[in-house]
Amino acid sequence: MAAAALVTENFKFVALFFKSKDVMIFNGLIALGTVASQTAFNVFAFECPCSSGRNYLYGLAAIGVPAMAFFLVGIMMNRSTWDLVSECRLRSCRKLSGASAFVLLGTIVGRSLVAPITWVVFSLLQGQAYMCALSEFVDPGKLEGFPSGRELKVMAKFPCRDSVPTELQSFWAEVERQLKYESQLLGWLLVAVMSLTVFLLLCMKRCSSPLGYQQEDYWSQYRSNERTLFQRTATVHARLLAAENVKSFFGFVALEAEEKDQLAEHQRASTICSTNWNRVTGVYLYREKTGLPLYSRLNKWATYSQENNLEAMEKEMDVLS
Repeated sequence: MAAAALVTENFKFVALFFKSKDVMIFNGLIALGTVASQTAFNVFAFECPCSSGRNYLYGLAAIGVPAMAFFLVGIMMNRSTWDLVSECRLRSCRKLSGASAFVLLGTIVGRSLVAPITWVVFSLLQGQAYMCALSEFVDPGKLEGFPSGRELKVMAKFPCRDSVPTELQSFWAEVERQLKYESQLLGWLLVAVMSLTVFLLLCMKRCSSPLGYQQEDYWSQYRSNERTLFQRTATVHARLLAAENVKSFFGFVALEAEEKDQLAEHQRASTICSTNWNRVTGVYLYREKTGLPLYSRLNKWATYSQENNLEAMEKEMDVLS
């Protein structure tokens, strides 16, 4: 019984940790997925041409193109990207100050850089792409005992061991060791630079935040819960509204048991006007009303809706922070 209770408590702790560290866990999963993709690419797809003039382009493409693709996908999948697009479309970004724009763009770019930097780092640590790209630039004069008079193009064949001439096979291990040393050194330097940058940015964020650590953590939990409940409720609302429209056309609607229960509980779903959708859509940083925090555009909209003051609402819903 004691062991079962201990296991139960440990599971509760792990669940609480994951819930409170969702951003860190999400970034970690992105990094792990990127590592798996990079490893699979090296095993199944990477094939250096071992040809002078082509190695460099192929090696750089193997490192840079997937990183750029990961970055663009990260930008597209970031909710803040479309908040910014909506803000500029609906309100022409007229309330977006330079500082606010810097913070928002930093958040978008920072989250989107997790996957591409992971790809670049592990590409450099494995060294295959770097060796392919720079083998032809190795100076054979620095290799002790290397035959003189050989064309420099022969160095481009070293990434493919089977293509290296028999009399130069003894130099393959030395060339590989030198290039992997350079590649891994760059990889670890990149890790150090990015770690230091993230640390300094987090320090700056904490020092410049108007909120204490506990309230900022609460704000993060509020936004996560609001987003989850909003999406879940929007799904149900859209289903009920669709059911009403289908019923008005056919005279009946075929619903699952769960949908019938939802329809019986909520009776009907009224259409939400575009003005209200626009009011709760866009960029939001932080704002207070008479000392009370407003944690989101939806929170602000609900607060001013209760006062039934349309003029104040129109004025305040244009304000970002």
